[in-house]
Amino acid sequence: MPVTESLDISQFDYELPPELIAQHPAERRDASRLLHLDGTGALHDRQFIDLPGLLRAGDLLVFNDTRVIKARLRGRKDSGGQVEVLVERITEPRRALAHVRASKSPRPGTRLVLAGGAFEAEVLGRQDELFELAFPAPVLELLEQHGSVPLPPYIAHSADAEDETRYQTIYADKPGAVAAPTAGLHFDQAMLDRLQAKGVERAFVTLHVGAGTFQPVRVARISEHVMHAERYVVPAETLRRIRETRARGGRVVAVGTTSVRSLEAAAHDGDGEHTCEGDTRLFITPGYRFSNVDALITNFHLPQSTLLMLVSALAGMDPIRRAYAHAVQSRYRFFSYGDAMFIEAAQGLAPADQPQTP
Repeated sequence: MPVTESLDISQFDYELPPELIAQHPAERRDASRLLHLDGTGALHDRQFIDLPGLLRAGDLLVFNDTRVIKARLRGRKDSGGQVEVLVERITEPRRALAHVRASKSPRPGTRLVLAGGAFEAEVLGRQDELFELAFPAPVLELLEQHGSVPLPPYIAHSADAEDETRYQTIYADKPGAVAAPTAGLHFDQAMLDRLQAKGVERAFVTLHVGAGTFQPVRVARISEHVMHAERYVVPAETLRRIRETRARGGRVVAVGTTSVRSLEAAAHDGDGEHTCEGDTRLFITPGYRFSNVDALITNFHLPQSTLLMLVSALAGMDPIRRAYAHAVQSRYRFFSYGDAMFIEAAQGLAPADQPQTP
């Protein structure tokens, strides 16, 4: 659907003390705090372990089962200059699109000597800001052997063994993401078991989160922003479960903004019954009418980010402003390794009866 013309980037800004940016995960996955923003706009300070009390038998949780790959490689150009490669998308077993940081952009034919000389990749060309690279062996195998976990730019330390475990959901299955669907990081097996015992059902989508999720919006009017594309799949089984949930009066609760994007993209691109997959550039901003999502579990998002706009569309702009101001004042921990929110759709912003054209 069209982005509201009057919205300005300054309407999605807030002041965040740097010390509130979480640099490491909580000791246990379920040990984070949980800020509950209900449909009336009221705020409730809780713990993530309280989540089962906020859900009802018959609700459906939708998780993103993408798996973070060790997408970061370091090395040098054959001419000697240092390079850092961040694989964005694997396009063929031995080819990928990647961000390449170097003092001078490499030209087609340049060979990148990576992982301390373990192998070389050749630059084939460029697609917008990404470089197409050819690898001497399957990309996934090389990354698993020689790559490192691509932590977000606001996390100051280099990836270590803790990150390899904790920057990954326990249900991660399909490799391809270069950033974790971080709302899912709070779930451990004990939490999943408690929810199942309560009668809360679960289903899965796959959206391979790209590095574009961290890109700032560089225009004043957000209607001029070009959304990055991400690959997604919503299986027919998940769509069936959504229909059944709605039929019995349950709620569809997305775990993470990537699940929201997948479910809403399927509402626009599919028929509601058959598996829907492709690239989505869906840009969800205030004024958007949700078709497949009633509530959201999510972390706190960067100022002026498209994800902050998405949660503002679900809860309303003023409630989100108040929630974030409260979170800062109450010293919640922010971003990927931080605390969580449970957001219920604002009353009066109920899902549309029919999906709208993006």
